[in-house]
Amino acid sequence: MNDHIKKRVAAVTLGCKLNYAETSTILDDLYKQGWQLSTIDAGADLIIIHTCAVTKQAEKKCRQKIRGIIKKNPSSRIAVIGCYSQLNPQVLSEINGIDVILGSNDKFDIKWYNNIITGTIPSPFVKVASSHTFKDIYPGYSLPAALGTDRTRAFLKIQDGCDYGCSYCVIPMVRGKSRSLPAEQLVERAHLLASSGYREIVLTGVNIGDYRFGGLELCDLLRLLEEVNVSRIRISSIELDVIDSELISLVAASKKIVPHFHIPLQSGSDTILRAMRRRYDTSLYRDRVQQLVERIAECAIGADVMVGYPGETEEDFSQMYRFIEELPLAYLHVFSCSVRPGTTLALQIDNHERKSVAPQEVARRYSELVELGRHKEARFKSRYTGKECMVLFEGSGPLRKGMQQCSGYTRNYLRVVVERADSELKQTMTGNELHVLIDSLDDDLNLKGRVLS
Repeated sequence: MNDHIKKRVAAVTLGCKLNYAETSTILDDLYKQGWQLSTIDAGADLIIIHTCAVTKQAEKKCRQKIRGIIKKNPSSRIAVIGCYSQLNPQVLSEINGIDVILGSNDKFDIKWYNNIITGTIPSPFVKVASSHTFKDIYPGYSLPAALGTDRTRAFLKIQDGCDYGCSYCVIPMVRGKSRSLPAEQLVERAHLLASSGYREIVLTGVNIGDYRFGGLELCDLLRLLEEVNVSRIRISSIELDVIDSELISLVAASKKIVPHFHIPLQSGSDTILRAMRRRYDTSLYRDRVQQLVERIAECAIGADVMVGYPGETEEDFSQMYRFIEELPLAYLHVFSCSVRPGTTLALQIDNHERKSVAPQEVARRYSELVELGRHKEARFKSRYTGKECMVLFEGSGPLRKGMQQCSGYTRNYLRVVVERADSELKQTMTGNELHVLIDSLDDDLNLKGRVLS
């Protein structure tokens, strides 16, 4: 790039933690090439929008976000990247104002961002490789402290892609087959993040339990990362079938790997689980969750659950409701089934092998599970009122009536809010892990407490 050309870049990330890790990698690479990191509010010559395509609703939110950013930033170049770009670049190319569309491989190639600014490629420019060509795995990790980020929680990508072949899932088409990064490289990056001041490292990937490289698996990698000088190591979403006695024992004995698991359930009906091609049944799920809460102190378990899977009967839903009701879960993420193009489920729908559930039924089931999830979350969080917890503070809100709120997370991922009359609250608390006494749980399920001196 020519020196006289402005090189301010801002990014907006939608979707999963893996997307956030990858956005950080792209920004880091641009920074090393002389770009200035900025925000949309401060003004940017290039705005990168990292998209998600896991559901139709996610795609709709992406389109809304893209149009809104284009409208408010008419002088900025717009790059749309990621899973939605990979899955359906044709739809995105019809949105006026997008300058470049990059798929899952090409989003890491910095030359496209440089070229769109210099005008050496046409606009809109589309570069989306076939999913069959996904061979390399590109890194993802949070920015070094030199780039001005809050040094609390960092994301470290260890794996990409998935081989599981669930009938409803579009991920293999947008991210390819499962592949992992070398442990030596990951440990080196983790040390860099620790030396930059980060206190917690979150391991991310599409299917991190499938981590395999050079004869090492996830537990081997975790043991290596325990030697890194950080307070916390967090495992992001992980499939049930890889949670075995070795992993449970490792986490139970560790002072760094936190007692928090997010384990996709998807359905509590064995009939639907078989149709989804999941690798467990309700009996195995129940058994593993029970082992986790019995063997790991203060273990918090969250789950994804899907309603309205085509062919889901009222009995299937009732079984799921009762099953979840009995599980010792800390929270639920509830989704309505979204039939994605190119999946086995989409083919079954086209061939009339499975019938969609009526929209009003899907809405009712969704609402019932959301309410059940709220009840379970309230029940789990209420256990902590009156207790002392270690909270890693991440940020603060604006001053209101002379008071400022600062929030952070416990080791088992409970968000805690502290309010103090201190205009320097952000400087004194953000990035610190402090003893907090939990005083109350409000109607919005926020835990509130006070720092113990």
